[in-house]
Amino acid sequence: MEQSSTAPGQRVEIRIPVRHNPVLKTIVERVNADEELYALWTCMNVNAVTRLGMTDHGPIHFQIVSNIALKMLRQLLEKGVVPSVVRDHGLTEADAEVIVVLASLLHDLGMSIQRADHEQYSLFVAQPIIDRLLDGLYSPYVRTVIRAETQHAIIAHRSEGRPMTVEAGIVRVADALDMTKGRSRIPFEAGVVNIHSLSAASIEQIEILSGEDKPIWIKIRMSNSAGVFQLDELLKEKLHGSGLEKFVEVEASIEGETEKKLVKIFRL
Repeated sequence: MEQSSTAPGQRVEIRIPVRHNPVLKTIVERVNADEELYALWTCMNVNAVTRLGMTDHGPIHFQIVSNIALKMLRQLLEKGVVPSVVRDHGLTEADAEVIVVLASLLHDLGMSIQRADHEQYSLFVAQPIIDRLLDGLYSPYVRTVIRAETQHAIIAHRSEGRPMTVEAGIVRVADALDMTKGRSRIPFEAGVVNIHSLSAASIEQIEILSGEDKPIWIKIRMSNSAGVFQLDELLKEKLHGSGLEKFVEVEASIEGETEKKLVKIFRL
């Protein structure tokens, strides 16, 4: 007898504001119905949390990253920034949304195999899934362009990655912004205490706002100066070389009286 295809525990569904983008709406529905993709997310999280003691890399991570990335893209669009797929291929802003969301949801699939070089493994694991999710929604030519742009965004999120598109830069930065204190809960419960979990526990809140000097203002509230590690070692590395430097400003502040304030305001 075939076993239940649903993983044990409460299943997480991807929810994003699709607005007036029917193709994106269909893709999200397909994502939530895709048993293979959910199984891969589960395998990734076992490798990340159970075996390596890292922060969560399951469906919650992709829910967070996809929402952040889509919000960043829409804020850039409101400020007149043209997505690369529009500029270079003559596609639409709605297609750019599809690319950003797909890459956000699939960028870590290679971790189902192993952590080292997972970005490269993600490319071949993601390709048939991208084709399946896009099936019947585009002509073969447009589907191929969107797949290529999505795969570029996937590989460009790695540490030494150099995004060549606005969409890839967005995914790279959005991935780094999943770092609030709740993201360190699982490693702490497992007894893993290191600079990664300590610094993540110090990030209280992240807001993505419209900036005065730049289209995107990322405002970060910390409870402890340990959070600077997240900003200087992780977010800074992802932002620099992303191509978004001229569009994004980051400001972090420490609130509360729980420690001697070594840092008041930290800017990237």
